[in-house]
Order: sequence, then C-alpha cells, then structure tokens
Amino acid sequence: MQMLDSEKILSCLPFTTLVDELAAMHRQPIGLVDEMLMESTDSDENTSHFFIRTGWQPEKAAGAKIITVFPRNNQKREWPSIQAVYILFEGVNGTPIACLDGTALTWIKTATDSALGSRFLSRENVESMLMIGAGQMAPHLISAHCEVRPSLKQVRIYNRSTDKAEALGQSLTLRFPQIRFSATTEIEAAVREADLICSAVTVTQPVIRGEWLKSGTHVDLIGAYTADMREADDECLRRGSLFVDARETTINHIGELMIPLAQGVISESDVLADLSDLCQQVHSGRQSEDEITVFKNGGGGHLDLMCARIIHQHCDQS
Repeated sequence: MQMLDSEKILSCLPFTTLVDELAAMHRQPIGLVDEMLMESTDSDENTSHFFIRTGWQPEKAAGAKIITVFPRNNQKREWPSIQAVYILFEGVNGTPIACLDGTALTWIKTATDSALGSRFLSRENVESMLMIGAGQMAPHLISAHCEVRPSLKQVRIYNRSTDKAEALGQSLTLRFPQIRFSATTEIEAAVREADLICSAVTVTQPVIRGEWLKSGTHVDLIGAYTADMREADDECLRRGSLFVDARETTINHIGELMIPLAQGVISESDVLADLSDLCQQVHSGRQSEDEITVFKNGGGGHLDLMCARIIHQHCDQS
C-alpha cells in the first residue's frame, strides 16, 4: 500500500492541473456518498467534531476519510485544529491501495473544489480578492484562486488576529510576487471592493452581508459544514445566483442552505447547478458581467475520493 505524506500531496500537482482533472472526474457519475458526524462540547464550551466521510465509485475506487476538528487546538497552538487520515481502496476487488495524509488531502481537495467553481462562476478579469479567515485552509484557497484567475492583482485578508493575516500575506508574496497582499480590519469596506470573496470561517452568525456586494462579485463559501453554521446572510443568497459543489452533500446537510430553506428565504430550485451540471455543460455558469454568483463548497466524500484518485495516480507514476 502506497503511503502519501503531506509533503508529497502538497507538491504533487499545480492547482491548474488539479482543477482540470477534477472537472474531468465530474463528467462521470459521482457515485455513492455517506458520512457520520459526532460532536462533543467541553467545559469551556468548545465544540469538537469527529466524523467519517465516505465515497464509492463502483468498479473504480472507494475511500474513507476519518477527521477530527478540535477548534481549541487553535488556542493552544500545539496541534492543527483539523487532522485526518484517508484510505483509498481499489474499486474492483476492494484492496486498500493507498494511505494519504487526510489533512493535506482536505486542504488540496477544498481549494481545488473552490477553484473549479471559480473557473465557471467568477469573472475572468477579476482583480481584487478578499480572503475571510487566515487559518490552515487560507493559503491553499488563496493559491488556488490566484492560479485559476491570474488577473488578480490584490488580495486582502481579514482575520480576527491581524498579525496572523499579515503573516499569511507575507508568506504568499514570494510565490505570487505580482500580487499585492495586505491585512484589513474593515470587513465591510473590503467586501464592497472585492471582485472575489473567499470565506473559510466556522461561524454560526453570518459575516458577509448581501447589501455590501457589488455587481459582478463571486462569493466562495467554505467554512460552514454543520446544520447551524452560516457565513453569508439571507440577502447574499437572495441577490446571488446560487451554485453548490454537489446537491447531495449541501442542500439538506449544511446550515448555509438548510436555514434559509426552512425559513422560506430560498427554495431548492434556486440552486441553479452543481459542479456535475457545470462540468457536463448542463448549465453554462456565469451569465453576465454584472451577475453576483454564490458558490457553496460543501466538501463530501466524493470529492475526497476524486482528489485521492488523482493524487495517487500521479504520485504512483512519479
């Protein structure tokens, strides 16, 4: 069984290639997905999660990711807040063929998912990006968006800790010297100016207000993954054309959509397309330069499986 550590996964392929291959994967049926989610709240009211996400494309491959999300690790800074391991199985005989660092796979999978959404939904000439959150996912999300949209000239980073936002910007300057990185403490002003907004914060109260969005903005939502989490308010969903990475793993699973659906703010028909629809040209994506687009990146076992297959194939050949 092949062992793929974090270094191998993060250096395997550029995001542009990963996006191309993930798009090709979406032209096939995504297969079966399922998950188990458990949570526990400690005496300091820190809620941690333990969950398993599975994907199975019969006759091709199957896989399972076992994940822990312990937010209190951010306070102690001894361990990452998100840790995981992934096991990839051969699809015909069920033999385990690879064990991947699940944390690195999560970073790559999530960033590639959002970048694929951006390829269809953001304007090709975007110049300014706002990154909300400066956690472990942020450098990979920024890198993926910058590779898919090389027109970007400026990236602002908003985070509760300004020092962390500044450090993130400095770390990316060497990789993208043509882009100006800066930290901001004014989220409203930054949202109003951004052509592309990427949010990766685990919050239950929205941080993005629809009234702040300018025409033509693309909003990429990553942070919410439970039934009570939201990053964008009702007005954001009302104003934007709504897309998801997969209907099966978002509409009835994540508060970003579940809450406004239950309150009648939106209906399921307002979700215009998912990545399979876009990659199979059932929907063409962005319709005009002025359109506001909103993409919910919900993750899911099918995406872990697709990216694990891509990475395993390329690392096996190298």
